[in-house]
Amino acid sequence: MDEKKKEELSGLLTVLPPVEFCCVYGSTLHPNNHDKSRMIDYILGVRDPIEWHSQNLKVNKNHYASWMVYFGGAKLITEVADEIGVGVHFNPFVSWNDKTFKYGVVRMHDLVEDVLNWERFYLSGRLQKPVHVLVDTLDVEHLNSCNLRAAASAALLFLPSNFTEEDLYAKICNLSYMGDLRMFFAEDRHKVKKIVQGQFDLCRRMYKPVLEEFATKDLLRFSASSSHQENIIQDCSLPAAQSLVSCLPKPVRSYIGMSFGEQQRMNTGPVVHEVVIASRAEAANCVEKFIRRKVMVSSARQAVSGLLTVGISRGSRYLANKVSKAWKSWG
Repeated sequence: MDEKKKEELSGLLTVLPPVEFCCVYGSTLHPNNHDKSRMIDYILGVRDPIEWHSQNLKVNKNHYASWMVYFGGAKLITEVADEIGVGVHFNPFVSWNDKTFKYGVVRMHDLVEDVLNWERFYLSGRLQKPVHVLVDTLDVEHLNSCNLRAAASAALLFLPSNFTEEDLYAKICNLSYMGDLRMFFAEDRHKVKKIVQGQFDLCRRMYKPVLEEFATKDLLRFSASSSHQENIIQDCSLPAAQSLVSCLPKPVRSYIGMSFGEQQRMNTGPVVHEVVIASRAEAANCVEKFIRRKVMVSSARQAVSGLLTVGISRGSRYLANKVSKAWKSWG
């Protein structure tokens, strides 16, 4: 991304209170996206959401639904996000400098928990796809390497022995849509395909270190292809599946452990509880169930929270835009 584009994307931050983390995501990152009318999407990580919203309301009250401003202010905004949603408050249709923005505000602690433990599988799923980081005071990008390794591991469990790079990136991108209620009526059915094909080089750059790591462990090997992407061959043995499971977040491993059991491994340090799987297919099935349940609950909660926080007028407008895209993709 060139410096002019970075400067352009950072512009909104000049009119907002300081943040600890900021990334841009979505179609803005598509190299061939020349639609200037599209909303530019941000995730903002802040230390204390109540304090941040209090400061933002002083200068950008028009970014919020009027009923939330007048009936509770920053405290209500944060409570709705935490108690009804998944800890993220979104302000869509924000106009600034002849552009339209949407930004989601999340507590840094919640962001880190989701990235490392798939607590909600909401922002962690977003960060498994290409993003452009503008601010990162706590080195979330480094922490996200664990999230990328886990996403690749889960995707590999779902894939056969032979597949292409595009197959892998599509499976990774699809993780955060498994069980997402919006996919039934308010999302483009070709969304994953568009993300991967439109941002293929960004996906490759993101996952190259992980794939190279797996190759050194003999979990993968690459073969040349006539196209611009490589063919991948993976080891589908039980030990290889065990290795992939070990890369998943602890809550996922615990969920798998309830099906297969755990065994204690003694070493010179503390006792290590290791999940032992009996079947690659069953392990993949457990991972799918875990992710699907997380995504279903999070997407439902965030949908209700979103309609409340943006107000009836802007909520209806946003939903109409999403449904229109979905219908066009099905038509």
